[in-house]
Amino acid sequence: MEGGAYGAGKAGGAFDPHTLVRQPHTILRVVSWVFSIVVFGSIVNEGYLNSNSGGEKFCIYNRNPSACSYGVAVGVLAFLTCLLYLALDAYFPQISSVKDRKKAVLSDIGVSAFWAFLWFVGFCFLANQWQVSKPKDNPMNEGTDAARAAITFSFFSIFTWSLTAALAVRRFKDLTFQEEYSTLFPTSAQP
Repeated sequence: MEGGAYGAGKAGGAFDPHTLVRQPHTILRVVSWVFSIVVFGSIVNEGYLNSNSGGEKFCIYNRNPSACSYGVAVGVLAFLTCLLYLALDAYFPQISSVKDRKKAVLSDIGVSAFWAFLWFVGFCFLANQWQVSKPKDNPMNEGTDAARAAITFSFFSIFTWSLTAALAVRRFKDLTFQEEYSTLFPTSAQP
Protein backbone atom coordinates (compact mmCIF):
# COMPACT_ATOMS: atom_id res chain seq x y z
CA MET A 1 0.00 0.00 0.00
CA GLU A 2 1.30 3.42 -0.85
CA GLY A 3 1.74 6.14 1.73
CA GLY A 4 -1.04 8.54 2.56
CA ALA A 5 -4.57 8.23 3.74
CA TYR A 6 -6.40 5.64 1.68
CA GLY A 7 -5.14 6.64 -1.70
CA ALA A 8 -3.87 10.07 -0.69
CA GLY A 9 -0.43 8.97 -1.81
CA LYS A 10 -1.69 9.54 -5.35
CA ALA A 11 -3.24 12.92 -4.53
CA GLY A 12 -2.30 15.41 -7.19
CA GLY A 13 -1.21 12.65 -9.55
CA ALA A 14 -2.45 11.98 -13.04
CA PHE A 15 -5.96 10.62 -13.56
CA ASP A 16 -5.91 6.85 -14.09
CA PRO A 17 -9.09 5.63 -15.80
CA HIS A 18 -7.96 1.99 -15.67
CA THR A 19 -7.84 2.05 -11.88
CA LEU A 20 -11.17 3.87 -11.71
CA VAL A 21 -12.95 1.30 -13.89
CA ARG A 22 -11.63 -1.65 -11.85
CA GLN A 23 -12.95 -0.37 -8.50
CA PRO A 24 -16.00 -2.29 -7.23
CA HIS A 25 -17.96 0.82 -6.24
CA THR A 26 -17.45 2.30 -9.70
CA ILE A 27 -18.65 -0.90 -11.35
CA LEU A 28 -21.73 -0.98 -9.10
CA ARG A 29 -22.42 2.67 -9.85
CA VAL A 30 -22.29 2.02 -13.61
CA VAL A 31 -24.61 -0.98 -13.18
CA SER A 32 -27.01 1.19 -11.13
CA TRP A 33 -26.80 3.83 -13.85
CA VAL A 34 -27.79 1.27 -16.51
CA PHE A 35 -30.63 -0.05 -14.32
CA SER A 36 -32.01 3.46 -13.87
CA ILE A 37 -31.96 3.95 -17.65
CA VAL A 38 -33.89 0.72 -18.11
CA VAL A 39 -36.51 1.71 -15.53
CA PHE A 40 -37.28 5.20 -16.73
CA GLY A 41 -36.80 4.27 -20.38
CA SER A 42 -39.28 1.39 -20.12
CA ILE A 43 -41.90 3.53 -18.48
CA VAL A 44 -41.44 6.52 -20.78
CA ASN A 45 -41.49 4.40 -23.95
CA GLU A 46 -44.22 1.87 -23.20
CA GLY A 47 -45.66 2.77 -19.81
CA TYR A 48 -48.51 4.86 -21.16
CA LEU A 49 -51.34 3.47 -23.30
CA ASN A 50 -54.10 5.14 -25.28
CA SER A 51 -57.55 4.67 -23.87
CA ASN A 52 -60.17 2.86 -25.96
CA SER A 53 -62.65 5.72 -25.67
CA GLY A 54 -60.46 8.58 -26.80
CA GLY A 55 -57.00 9.92 -27.39
CA GLU A 56 -56.08 10.33 -23.73
CA LYS A 57 -53.19 8.28 -22.35
CA PHE A 58 -53.17 6.37 -19.11
CA CYS A 59 -50.46 4.66 -17.07
CA ILE A 60 -50.11 0.92 -17.61
CA TYR A 61 -49.83 0.41 -13.83
CA ASN A 62 -53.50 0.25 -12.83
CA ARG A 63 -54.23 3.56 -14.58
CA ASN A 64 -52.37 5.25 -11.72
CA PRO A 65 -50.39 8.20 -13.06
CA SER A 66 -48.50 8.41 -9.77
CA ALA A 67 -46.94 5.00 -10.41
CA CYS A 68 -45.55 6.01 -13.79
CA SER A 69 -44.48 9.42 -12.49
CA TYR A 70 -42.69 7.88 -9.51
CA GLY A 71 -40.87 5.35 -11.69
CA VAL A 72 -39.74 7.99 -14.16
CA ALA A 73 -38.75 10.50 -11.46
CA VAL A 74 -36.74 7.98 -9.44
CA GLY A 75 -35.11 6.61 -12.58
CA VAL A 76 -34.06 10.01 -13.90
CA LEU A 77 -32.85 11.26 -10.52
CA ALA A 78 -30.92 8.03 -9.90
CA PHE A 79 -29.37 8.41 -13.36
CA LEU A 80 -28.18 11.93 -12.47
CA THR A 81 -27.01 10.83 -9.01
CA CYS A 82 -24.95 8.04 -10.55
CA LEU A 83 -23.29 10.52 -12.89
CA LEU A 84 -22.53 12.86 -10.00
CA TYR A 85 -20.96 10.13 -7.88
CA LEU A 86 -19.04 8.71 -10.85
CA ALA A 87 -17.48 12.15 -11.18
CA LEU A 88 -16.74 12.11 -7.44
CA ASP A 89 -15.15 8.66 -7.79
CA ALA A 90 -12.93 10.01 -10.55
CA TYR A 91 -11.97 13.04 -8.43
CA PHE A 92 -11.60 11.12 -5.14
CA PRO A 93 -7.88 10.21 -5.55
CA GLN A 94 -7.11 13.92 -5.99
CA ILE A 95 -8.52 14.79 -2.54
CA SER A 96 -5.62 14.91 -0.09
CA SER A 97 -7.49 15.96 3.07
CA VAL A 98 -8.75 13.05 5.14
CA LYS A 99 -11.60 15.21 6.45
CA ASP A 100 -12.76 16.01 2.91
CA ARG A 101 -12.48 12.34 1.97
CA LYS A 102 -14.58 11.41 5.00
CA LYS A 103 -17.24 13.94 3.99
CA ALA A 104 -17.34 12.52 0.48
CA VAL A 105 -17.61 8.95 1.73
CA LEU A 106 -20.24 9.85 4.34
CA SER A 107 -22.32 11.52 1.65
CA ASP A 108 -21.88 8.39 -0.48
CA ILE A 109 -23.16 6.23 2.40
CA GLY A 110 -26.18 8.43 3.00
CA VAL A 111 -27.10 8.91 -0.65
CA SER A 112 -26.66 5.23 -1.52
CA ALA A 113 -28.77 4.09 1.44
CA PHE A 114 -31.42 6.68 0.55
CA TRP A 115 -31.55 5.48 -3.06
CA ALA A 116 -31.78 1.85 -1.94
CA PHE A 117 -34.82 2.88 0.10
CA LEU A 118 -36.36 4.82 -2.81
CA TRP A 119 -35.89 1.83 -5.12
CA PHE A 120 -37.49 -0.45 -2.51
CA VAL A 121 -40.50 1.86 -2.33
CA GLY A 122 -40.58 2.06 -6.13
CA PHE A 123 -40.44 -1.70 -6.52
CA CYS A 124 -43.24 -2.24 -4.00
CA PHE A 125 -45.38 0.52 -5.53
CA LEU A 126 -44.94 -0.60 -9.14
CA ALA A 127 -45.37 -4.29 -8.32
CA ASN A 128 -48.53 -3.58 -6.32
CA GLN A 129 -50.04 -1.41 -9.03
CA TRP A 130 -49.13 -3.99 -11.68
CA GLN A 131 -50.73 -6.76 -9.63
CA VAL A 132 -54.04 -4.91 -9.29
CA SER A 133 -54.15 -3.77 -12.93
CA LYS A 134 -57.27 -4.89 -14.74
CA PRO A 135 -56.87 -7.00 -17.90
CA LYS A 136 -59.73 -5.09 -19.54
CA ASP A 137 -57.60 -1.91 -19.47
CA ASN A 138 -55.00 -3.56 -21.71
CA PRO A 139 -56.65 -6.38 -23.69
CA MET A 140 -53.81 -6.61 -26.23
CA ASN A 141 -51.10 -6.77 -23.51
CA GLU A 142 -49.26 -3.80 -24.95
CA GLY A 143 -46.23 -2.72 -22.97
CA THR A 144 -46.40 -5.57 -20.48
CA ASP A 145 -42.78 -6.57 -21.04
CA ALA A 146 -41.64 -3.00 -20.44
CA ALA A 147 -43.75 -2.77 -17.29
CA ARG A 148 -42.26 -6.00 -15.97
CA ALA A 149 -38.76 -4.83 -16.90
CA ALA A 150 -39.23 -1.64 -14.90
CA ILE A 151 -40.39 -3.65 -11.89
CA THR A 152 -37.53 -6.15 -12.24
CA PHE A 153 -34.82 -3.54 -12.57
CA SER A 154 -36.29 -1.57 -9.68
CA PHE A 155 -35.80 -4.73 -7.63
CA PHE A 156 -32.22 -5.17 -8.84
CA SER A 157 -31.48 -1.52 -8.08
CA ILE A 158 -32.25 -2.11 -4.40
CA PHE A 159 -29.28 -4.47 -4.24
CA THR A 160 -26.86 -2.41 -6.31
CA TRP A 161 -27.47 0.71 -4.23
CA SER A 162 -27.31 -1.31 -0.97
CA LEU A 163 -23.99 -2.83 -2.02
CA THR A 164 -22.70 0.61 -2.95
CA ALA A 165 -23.62 1.82 0.54
CA ALA A 166 -21.88 -1.21 2.10
CA LEU A 167 -18.73 -0.55 0.08
CA ALA A 168 -18.84 3.09 1.16
CA VAL A 169 -19.05 1.97 4.80
CA ARG A 170 -15.96 -0.18 4.25
CA ARG A 171 -14.20 2.78 2.63
CA PHE A 172 -15.15 4.94 5.61
CA LYS A 173 -13.64 2.41 8.01
CA ASP A 174 -10.40 2.43 6.01
CA LEU A 175 -10.29 6.23 6.15
CA THR A 176 -10.93 6.25 9.88
CA PHE A 177 -8.14 3.70 10.43
CA GLN A 178 -5.70 5.77 8.39
CA GLU A 179 -6.60 8.93 10.30
CA GLU A 180 -6.13 7.21 13.68
CA TYR A 181 -2.86 5.65 12.55
CA SER A 182 -1.54 9.05 11.48
CA THR A 183 -2.55 10.54 14.83
CA LEU A 184 -0.92 7.76 16.87
CA PHE A 185 2.27 7.48 14.80
CA PRO A 186 2.87 10.92 13.24
CA THR A 187 6.58 10.40 12.46
CA SER A 188 6.54 6.79 11.35
CA ALA A 189 5.93 5.72 7.77
CA GLN A 190 2.39 5.01 6.68
CA PRO A 191 1.48 1.32 6.27
